Amino acid sequence: MSELKQMIDEAAAHVRAACDEQPGIAIILGTGLSGLGEKIDVHARLNYNDIPHFPSATVQTHAGELLIGRLAGHTVLALSGRFHMYEGYSLQQVTFPIRVARALGVHTLIVSNAAGGLNPQFQLGDLMVITDHINLMGDNPLIGPNDDSLGPRFPDMIEPYSAKLVELAEDVALERGVRLRRGVYIGVPGPCLETRAEYRFMRMIGADAVGMSTVPEVIVAVHAGLKTLGFSAVTDMCLPDALEPADIDRIIATANAAEAKLSSIVLGVLERLGTDGV
Repeated sequence: MSELKQMIDEAAAHVRAACDEQPGIAIILGTGLSGLGEKIDVHARLNYNDIPHFPSATVQTHAGELLIGRLAGHTVLALSGRFHMYEGYSLQQVTFPIRVARALGVHTLIVSNAAGGLNPQFQLGDLMVITDHINLMGDNPLIGPNDDSLGPRFPDMIEPYSAKLVELAEDVALERGVRLRRGVYIGVPGPCLETRAEYRFMRMIGADAVGMSTVPEVIVAVHAGLKTLGFSAVTDMCLPDALEPADIDRIIATANAAEAKLSSIVLGVLERLGTDGV
């Protein structure tokens, strides 16, 4: 047994001791979905600091809790707070909760993030369903010895975001009157925002939105065999010829305004999912 597998098993055993229910869906309560945690009928609430081998959440707006409960007819595992490379964590640490979720029986992952809009057709406050991503983090969570019990040495990234789940999200958004863009997310390490030249480069290579999370988690989700659905809330515009200084207060306000729309889409998706996902 690899050291990683042993750590995963120890963390999963701790969670099972607190709640013996088996979640099928994991939700990372990132930007745009933080309020969704309040809609969960919580059966177990664990602080990250109490779970073996879990990193500690350092971002002020992240609660740092793992929740298990019922939502829209499913038993879900919700991660209230994620980890980032810019906090000083390795990508193996950043993605450890995904490994634990898989060990607990999760088959589907839903993620969200705040992102800068690179596509000039986007507007501030838009929601984007992620159809693909570009990894510009300069690292990969799968580097190092591979444990075949966790996933293949060379996972195929032909469809990191489930096309069926993307289509389902678009159907739900259309029915609920929510404008949902689709596009490519590009992941960077942060924490600084990018230069005008970098924004031009990102747009040139096909990115529609840029952020500092999600990509490592989805790579590990693919490695573990999970189906993934991802969303970005466009909280600032990164158009190099019309660039303005970042206003953190405005970014937070934009994210908060997008929350009800994104939560509505995710709930609609969950209501249509079978017990084993799409």
